[in-house]
Amino acid sequence: MKRYPDGVDGPFFYEKRCPSYRPKWVQTVPVWSDQNDAEIDYCVANDLPTVVWAANLGDLELHTSLARGQKIDQPTMMVFDLDPGPPANIVDCAQVAFWLREKLESKNLQSFPKTSGSKGLQIYVPLNTSTSYGITKPFSQAVAQDLEREHPEAVVARMEKRLRTGKVFVDWSQNDRHKTTVCVYSLRAKEKPFASTPVTWQEVEKAFKKRDSALLSFLSDDVLKRVEQQGDLLEPVLNLKQKIPKS
Repeated sequence: MKRYPDGVDGPFFYEKRCPSYRPKWVQTVPVWSDQNDAEIDYCVANDLPTVVWAANLGDLELHTSLARGQKIDQPTMMVFDLDPGPPANIVDCAQVAFWLREKLESKNLQSFPKTSGSKGLQIYVPLNTSTSYGITKPFSQAVAQDLEREHPEAVVARMEKRLRTGKVFVDWSQNDRHKTTVCVYSLRAKEKPFASTPVTWQEVEKAFKKRDSALLSFLSDDVLKRVEQQGDLLEPVLNLKQKIPKS
């Protein structure tokens, strides 16, 4: 949980351990923490009351694991976080997303885009099969490094921030047991209530062709209307079964 008790203009802090003063109906799941050398009880927000309770704590952003609590070492998905280094923006992320989609499709892997709700795009690859971070992390790193080699003028896969100016950083490192990614539909702590929003590839293409980053920015009210009209565009990520090729 990323908590802003005084609102978006105030200080924030991350809270991994579910607060001891939580209501009895808030479910938890124990997750081993190397840093604490002990298990930590994480909050499980599987119902509306828990989400409302978290919001009441000033938890404006929800950052979730790529695995389920009962099998924390088995990710159900893989993610690529496309982060633009100014003056690059989300439109430049769209171009990199197309290159990434093509590379994944060559491995028979479908992918699904969503906005980060901040500056960039995130591309999800559903797996829902037996795997581990020992497989997904090196695979995603190799894909990112391939993109950097093929498009050095536009893509960077290395962590150094000094390399990112005017390029899109393909962050593969979130495919790790100890990392989290902003959850789909989570609000972002911005001046306006932007949200991390599932989009179609057609919407990404339209924004790219028009060079219009506003086409990939959605406020919370926009997101509610989209879900009402289109359903949950990221739902296939929960169920679609895919395997990372051994090669």
